[in-house]
Amino acid sequence: MEILIKALQLVVALVILVTVHEFGHYIFARIFGVKVNRFYLFFNPWFSILRYDPAKGTLDIFARNGSKGALSLKVGKEHLARPDGKPTWRDTVYGLGWLPLGGYCDIAGMVDETKSADDLASEPQSWELRSKPAWQRLCVMVAGVCLNFVLAIVIYVGIALHWGDDVIPFQAMTEGMDFSKEMQDAGFRNGDMLLTLDGKELDATDYSINWDIIQPGARVGVRRDGRDTVITVSDELLRQLATKGKDYVPMAIRIPVVVAKTSPGEPAVRAGIAQGDRILRVDADTVPTITEFLPSLKAHAGKTVDVLVLHADGTPETKSVAISETGKIGIQMLSPIDIFERQTVNYNLWQAIPRGWEIGTDRLGSYVSSMKLVFTKEGAQSLGGFGTLGDLFPNQWNWYMFWQITAFLSIILAFMNIIPIPGLDGGYTLFLLVEMITGKKPSDRFLEIVNTCGFVFLLLLLVYANGNDIYRFFIK
Repeated sequence: MEILIKALQLVVALVILVTVHEFGHYIFARIFGVKVNRFYLFFNPWFSILRYDPAKGTLDIFARNGSKGALSLKVGKEHLARPDGKPTWRDTVYGLGWLPLGGYCDIAGMVDETKSADDLASEPQSWELRSKPAWQRLCVMVAGVCLNFVLAIVIYVGIALHWGDDVIPFQAMTEGMDFSKEMQDAGFRNGDMLLTLDGKELDATDYSINWDIIQPGARVGVRRDGRDTVITVSDELLRQLATKGKDYVPMAIRIPVVVAKTSPGEPAVRAGIAQGDRILRVDADTVPTITEFLPSLKAHAGKTVDVLVLHADGTPETKSVAISETGKIGIQMLSPIDIFERQTVNYNLWQAIPRGWEIGTDRLGSYVSSMKLVFTKEGAQSLGGFGTLGDLFPNQWNWYMFWQITAFLSIILAFMNIIPIPGLDGGYTLFLLVEMITGKKPSDRFLEIVNTCGFVFLLLLLVYANGNDIYRFFIK
């Protein structure tokens, strides 16, 4: 069931992202009077799940390409082409494919995955993209990327407006942080309180702070044993972290052992431990946080030991506790949000707009910075496909997390599409910029060849990324 929920969230996110991206191309093509032959969500090799032709007034269900559907419905009247030849929205066939790898907007007069140079051998028509000035063609090409980024900003604005920010300030994390082995090798120590980054006080509402801290050359100010020190991050740390999976946590807040609830009849109740007590020591082990507490319980499983607790009124007391054979004493512990001082920031609409812009641009900057890892051995090994994307979503449907992840995926889609690789929007954009600078337009045959090469490269990359997912899931 958890896998299905993750898959459903991914599919819904893709529907939103692909529709917005292709609509960017569509709306600008229409603004400049360019005919759009087909507008499809998902790809439709061999057949379409749905196909709507407004010019004919028909809706076909499960339709083979070029044929009527298994069920063909008349949903409107037929419309003739305009006498002046200008295209309208009715000249576009709208469809839903069955292969959820993206979508496409089949623009007349453009060499892309839907047509070759041979398809454009006829005399250019005024309603074709190839007949339009280079600046108009450029607008059509970058519109999808721009709308994806705008979508991300809109989502972040909505998140700020609806949920605001509810965080624990770094200064309130009185027990400091726990760090992974890689972070400790870089100079961090468990219990360090994070204070500054490159001389500036850390802000827990900064979404990119965890990424910024591990950047090569970052100067991280920490408080250790009451003294302030600065750790300079090396290049090696980022390369090491690039190989870690999604469940890897480089650092986490240290949580004091404060009793939230006791279970009737269990060792804690029998020993007199009550709600609100903080556990400080188990036998001879000092346990300031859960990190030390849980291993200590397991080490003393089946034994009766002295446990030092600090009552809610500040009074210390030693209790004799019989730890179970499984290393438990029958307590639930308070979460960090119930222990530490929290910072809650609510935004009205006019405050949410700049906050959404701030989050979106920070996320874009962090993602662009992370792309350099792709060109390392470790980064290439960490590439993932649809399994990795689906794993980003939580096991249970959570609207806050869904919109957070969807916004981030929209930023990824925008950036990846603008990379100047033939077959992507960035490849077309590159050739258009060259044309605008040199005044020479590449031939349709050249565009067909380079786009085919680009498409093969992207297909191989897709196979490799999803192959990594299969390897990590079934073999590693």
